[in-house]
This record gives sequence, C-alpha cells and structure tokens, in this order.
Amino acid sequence: MQESDLVVLRNEENASPDRFRQWDPNRQFRREYYERHGRDPTYEEIVRNAEEHGRSVNEEPVEGATEQHAEPLASPMSRKIEEEEAPLSRQTTSSSASTSSFTSSRSVAQGACLEETRTVRSTNTRPRGFTDSTQQSCGTILQRHPTERHPVALTRIETHRSQHAGTVGASPVPSHLSRTITRRKTEKPLPSLGAGKPFPPPLPDREEYVVEFDGHDDPLHAQNWTTKKKLSMGVMLAFDALSTCMGSSIISSATGLVAAEFGVGREVGTLGTSLFVFGYAFGPLMWAPISELYGRRPPLVIAAFGFSIFTIAVAVAKDIQTVMICRFFSGLCGSSPLAIVVAAFADMFSNEVRGLAVAVFSATVFMGPIMAPFISGFITESYLGWRWTMYVSSFMGFLTFGLLLFFFEETYPPVVLINKAAELRRRTKNWGIHAKQEEIEVDFKELIIKNVSRPMRILFTEPIVLLITMYMSFIYGLLYIFLTAYALVFQGVYGWSSGVSGLAYFGMITGELIAFVVVVLTNPRYVKKLKANNNIPVPEWRLPISMIGAVLFSGGLFWFGWTGYSGNVHWIVPVLSGLFTGFGIFSIFLSLLNYIVDAYLMFAASAIAANTFMRSIFGGIFPLFATQMFEGMGIQWASTLIGCVAVLLAPMPIFFYLYGKKIRAKSKFAPAPDIAQDKKRDEERVGSEERVGSEESSVNGNGSREREQAKEKERNKHD
Repeated sequence: MQESDLVVLRNEENASPDRFRQWDPNRQFRREYYERHGRDPTYEEIVRNAEEHGRSVNEEPVEGATEQHAEPLASPMSRKIEEEEAPLSRQTTSSSASTSSFTSSRSVAQGACLEETRTVRSTNTRPRGFTDSTQQSCGTILQRHPTERHPVALTRIETHRSQHAGTVGASPVPSHLSRTITRRKTEKPLPSLGAGKPFPPPLPDREEYVVEFDGHDDPLHAQNWTTKKKLSMGVMLAFDALSTCMGSSIISSATGLVAAEFGVGREVGTLGTSLFVFGYAFGPLMWAPISELYGRRPPLVIAAFGFSIFTIAVAVAKDIQTVMICRFFSGLCGSSPLAIVVAAFADMFSNEVRGLAVAVFSATVFMGPIMAPFISGFITESYLGWRWTMYVSSFMGFLTFGLLLFFFEETYPPVVLINKAAELRRRTKNWGIHAKQEEIEVDFKELIIKNVSRPMRILFTEPIVLLITMYMSFIYGLLYIFLTAYALVFQGVYGWSSGVSGLAYFGMITGELIAFVVVVLTNPRYVKKLKANNNIPVPEWRLPISMIGAVLFSGGLFWFGWTGYSGNVHWIVPVLSGLFTGFGIFSIFLSLLNYIVDAYLMFAASAIAANTFMRSIFGGIFPLFATQMFEGMGIQWASTLIGCVAVLLAPMPIFFYLYGKKIRAKSKFAPAPDIAQDKKRDEERVGSEERVGSEESSVNGNGSREREQAKEKERNKHD
C-alpha cells in the first residue's frame, strides 16, 4: 500500500458513520455490517485473550510495521454512541494529547538529546490538510478536514487554492527560523535557557490551534451572506470600478484646453489619457498578490484613497509634468478594482450566478470610459473649466473610499479566519490560536515568477492566449480611439458642442446593454449544459456570442465612418452605429475572457494578467495617433482601415470554436479536463462494444455447436 492510501485511511479512521448517509440512504449497508460484525470481540476481550496466550498488546512494533494508534479499538455500536456524544474536536485532540505526553516523558529521560524544535509533530493526529483557508498541498494529495466533506466546501477550497497559487504561489517555503535552526543544528550544540531553567515541555500540535469555518454554511463565509448584503457589497464594488473607469477618459474632452493652458501640443495633452491607461497595465501586478495575502478590503481602500489624492493633484497642477505624473499614478491606483473586484465576486457568489456578477462588472468597465466624455464636455463648456472634471472624478473617488472604509466587509475567506483568530486570541488570552494564512511567508522570487515571468511566458508560447490577446487589445484600443473619432464627427462635422457630442456615446452604451441582456438570457442554457457535463466546462461553449459580436463590430465601424464623414446624413444614423459597435465590444470581451478562464483554469490568473498588460498598452498607445489618422486619411477611410482589420480578426472566434480543442490538447498550460473526459468516454464505449462483440461471438459459437450436435443426433438416429 502506498503512502497516499495510508493518508486517506488515517483521514477516515475516526469518521462518523452518519457522514456516509448520502451513499446509504436506506441504511442497508449499515444493517448488513452490524449483522456480520455486531458480535465481534471488543477491545477488552482481545486484551484478555492476548494475556491468556502470554502476549502483550502494548509491545513496541517492529521497524517498518504500521504504527499503533493511541485510541483503543471498539465495537461498531459503541464507537457510534461515543462519536455521537463526543464533540468533533475530541476525535483529534485525544490522540494528540497522548502522543504529546509520551514524547514529553521520553524527552525528559533522554536529557541532552532534547529535540531542537519546541513543537511536537503528532504522529497519531489525523492530518487536517486543506481547509477553506489552507493554500498548500501535501504533494499531489488533497487532504480535507472532516467538517469539509460537503461539495460546496470542497469547491470553495479548490477556488481559493487556485487563486492563491496564481498570485503568491502555493509551494511551501521554509521559514527563516527553520533554516536557522537547521544550520545551527550542525554547527554548534543546543544552548541552555539560562538561570538554571529547565527546558519547557514541547508544545502540542499547532494544527489543533488553527481556526476554521464552522461547516459549509458558516455565516462568516461571504457566500453565506444574505442576498441583501451581497447586493450592497456588489454595488459598492461596481461603483468603485465605474468611478475609476470614468476617470480614465473624463479628461479627454479637456485635452485641447489642457494643452493650451500649459503651452504644449495636442498629442502631449492626449498623454493625460494614455498615461492613465498605462497605469492599468502595471497596477494589477502589485494589487493582485496583495489581495491574496492581506485580503480584498485593504488594497481596495488604499487604492481608492490614492486614486482620489492623485486626481486632486491633477486638478491643482501648476505644470504639465505634474499632470502627467499624477495621471499615471492615478491609473496605477485605479487599476485596483480591475484586478480585485472579480476575485471579490468569486468570494461572494457561487458558480451559478458568478457569471452574471462578472457581466455586471464588465458592463461598468466598458460603460465608464464612454459615459465620462459627455459629463466632462458640459463641465468644460461652463465657467467651471477643465480642472473641475478632475474635482468631480476625485469626489467620486472619495465617496468610494468612504463606502469601502466604513461599510465594506472582508470577503476573502482566509483573511476572514485571520480576523476570527485575532478575536479569539484577544478574548481567550491564548496566543497559540491562529489562522492558516498567518503561517505564510512571502517569497519575493516566487511573486516575481507568478506575476511577471509566467504571464509573459504564457503570452508568447500559447497561441490561444497570444491570438485572443491581440484581438482583445485591438478592440480595447479602439474603445479609446472612439474618444477622438466621435469628437471629430459630431463636433467637427455636425458642429455640436463638447457636452452634446458626448451624448452620442449613448448609442454605444445601448448596444452594450443589449449584449448584457443577451448574456443574462443565455446563461441558464450554459448552466444546464455545464451540469449535464459533470460540471466540467468546455471553453468553446463560450464563443457563439462572440462570433455574432465580431461580425456586428466590423459592420459598425464601416457604418460609423461612411455615414458620419460628410454631415449630409442625419445625425441619428452614425449614432445608431454604436448599437453594433457596443454589442460587439461587450460580447467579444466577455466571451473571450471567459474562454481564457475555462481553458487555463489554475493558470487563468497568469493568462489574464498577460492579457490585461498588453491590452492596456494598446489602450494607451492608440489615442496618441488617432487624431493624425482621422485627419490625415479622412474619417471614412480611417474607419475603413480599422474596419478591415476588424474583418480580418472576426473569424478568430470561429477558428477557436472549430479547432480550439485540438490546440488545447497540445498546450503545456491548458489542463483540458473536458478532453480527458471525452477520452475516458471513448475508451468506455470501445470497451463496451468489444464486450458486446465477444458476447455475440460466444453466443454464435454456442449456437453452431448446438446445431452440429443436433445434426449428429439425427445421423445417429438414421444409422
């Protein structure tokens, strides 16, 4: 028997029979067990028989033999009664206490050979393994605490382990103390405590002091909050994302005024938008691992405050350098909700409704940049001036900061347990109580690998990530090109004011809302297919809506350019082109983002980090040449150029829908559980067909033998 099998058996040694009720609803197996083993000898009878035969049951086991357990054996019925009366913690502490006392007496007898570590690793204690707060694995075996047998709890464990492994790493890192102790053990003898003090007795197993959730329905867990509480937290997070995304483009209407005030060219003034988006590229590399170590609340609160302060600094800037530097750091802080809000939604919502929550978040992310221009347009036209666009953005940031500081609660389960452990330490005065997350020591080398090296390696070695990222980056860049294109069409051609021209973006906003409604209506169908497939996602199921969106997005670009360049067509026609472009932007982004998540699973964090980095770079670069392109080529031909590129990229969702599974099968990072399941089904089908064929051949063989025997009998009769 392998060690992994022994671990599984040890985990089950004290399990209550009632835990298996779901597999034996009629108690048939339990009745059969008691009928067969109800009269087995008890532990006392075994001891008595052993003494009568001159043997001892407490003999030391030989080397390599299975280790004896401290708890005595008992009959099935007595053990059942004992487990019902005793609390769960007793099942682990009893063996731990006996082992600790045995080790303590042995250490006193040995004297100078005292162990150099003060914590005793109990051998008879059941391994706790993973809890909702545990983020490390023992090899490849997933051990679980007995209270976490519920499927919901197991799903949460896997989710949080995947999140943690994708950011701060999951490999155990030896602490500085353990490395120091190991080095000193070989260099010099163990020093004394001094003052004639004897060595204190060893401490119990530290696992007995680890706090955990009280079952899968513990109200402390964010997924068990009331619907009202979840919605209130979700609204705060969505508003945080909306305020920062609006901040990225709210200065776009004031680009000319900023350039004129500080005596720079329009291209330099456009850097106010580009540098903010560049901050989006680098911010998640910092905020994501912080949220996995210290929870979602601290980075969100700190980033909201930083975003507001740097936005105020732009509003009171006295030179162009201050504007540019503060816009970059404002974007760096504003990227925090982009990196954390989706993870917070994953903490709060189950798989069935998580997709809808992420869709709401995506809607705020894409509506923010195109809602801001009409607000900033009316402000810049008024006596307030361009600086008040920054004041308004900072007011939204400070409002978000206040909401998060006073009303937002921590959603990350490991940090929730840290807070629970802190309260228990304070009220019980027991300094040993702690959460598993508090045992983690940060390895900065692994942080760099997880958050920089691996995303870049996946980006340039995985064709799926590379091609999809290029497509999404192109579309994200066009989102910020529209800030220039709409101004040129509706201000330059139709002669609208800055504020009124911003209202033309509502055509695009309406298209995004339509796409959101389609996603909501099609989500139950996807959930039904997922359950029918044993909850194993097939990434290609996400792509049909992006196929439609890619075609509509390309058509919307031609529609906008060739109806808005002359001013002879009614203004509503180019405005309505936003229905196609808005639907395409939202559907393509949401569909392809989910495709990456389903395809790469535990490596999805790295793949999305690479995607976010490249598309933010595109989003910052595209506005820098937008004015020259549309003015030099003409609105209609510039729109034709980007429309042709969109047409060339439009078949990409269809390509991955047809050949994505074959590409994923050759990938080094995509786990492809759906492909493994299909192979298993094919093998089972082939095996069943072979069995049926062998049975038919055996039946045919028996039938031919019977016919030959009948003919032989007939010949014998005639003879």
